[in-house]
Amino acid sequence: MSKNSDSQENTLNVHSKAKKRAKRNKFLSYAAFVGPALLFFILIQIIPFIMGVYYSFTSWNGVSSVVEWVGLDNYIKIFTDDKKFFNSFMFTTKFMLAAVLISNIIGFGLALLLNAALKTKNILRTVFFIPNVIGGLLLGFIWQFIFVKGFASLGNMTGIGFFKQPWLGDETTAFWGIVIVFAWQISGYMMVIYVAALQGLDTSLLEAARMDGASSLDMLTKIIVPLILPAFTICFFLTISMAFKIFDLNISLTGGGPFNSTESVAINIYQEAFQNNRYGLGTAKSILFFLIVAVFTTFQVMFTKKREVEA
Repeated sequence: MSKNSDSQENTLNVHSKAKKRAKRNKFLSYAAFVGPALLFFILIQIIPFIMGVYYSFTSWNGVSSVVEWVGLDNYIKIFTDDKKFFNSFMFTTKFMLAAVLISNIIGFGLALLLNAALKTKNILRTVFFIPNVIGGLLLGFIWQFIFVKGFASLGNMTGIGFFKQPWLGDETTAFWGIVIVFAWQISGYMMVIYVAALQGLDTSLLEAARMDGASSLDMLTKIIVPLILPAFTICFFLTISMAFKIFDLNISLTGGGPFNSTESVAINIYQEAFQNNRYGLGTAKSILFFLIVAVFTTFQVMFTKKREVEA
């Protein structure tokens, strides 16, 4: 009896050690893959964010070694005595609404086109996606030349008033110029997401609806769109966050002009912190802007997710 019990105990110990070794190996493998990414995320994202929250309560100029604590003074100043920041936020919000709507309409339209049986669809996907690869600064300077030189030449040649407008010299046309370039850049990216969603549809549902006499519009609005609502959730989230954070495209196209009429919040924060040397106030603006964007995108995701469940 004692020998059997000893052997059973040894067997249990062996199994217990094997389980512990397997858990340790699993943990080490996870740490090897996730650890470096987590470390860099903490160093590049979390720690600077925490430091930014601290500096938003100070009057630091970004250079001096003296950091004076001012409490909520920066936030109070933003709400009571910073009309320029309010104007830049209103421009950014208006730009976001227009850019998100136009970008997703174009992206979804291109996806529907390329989901059809076209012989050149692979080439067209590449062509439509290429603008997203070009950097915002370079893209802005290219389109600045197109708006200022190219459109003016076309206007003189054709006499069409559309091309003769001061595209970057007027508040209204400059706004729509930035929207056009943003939509041109980002629509190809949205197209890829929509194409992936369309290719994942169950074709038997579409064939059954077609046999029942459903029109193309009915199939689009009542079958296709409800089934790919998760793709709309992703695309709306991405375009909203990108449009809110617009900086390089804005600064290379108009620089916030004319007369600060197209100044985005990102440009306003950059100028406050690095040109006016009010790092504490600029950081307070960035924290406030982060909270606004986070709340806005959270409500957007909640709303579209609810629609997914209902669909």
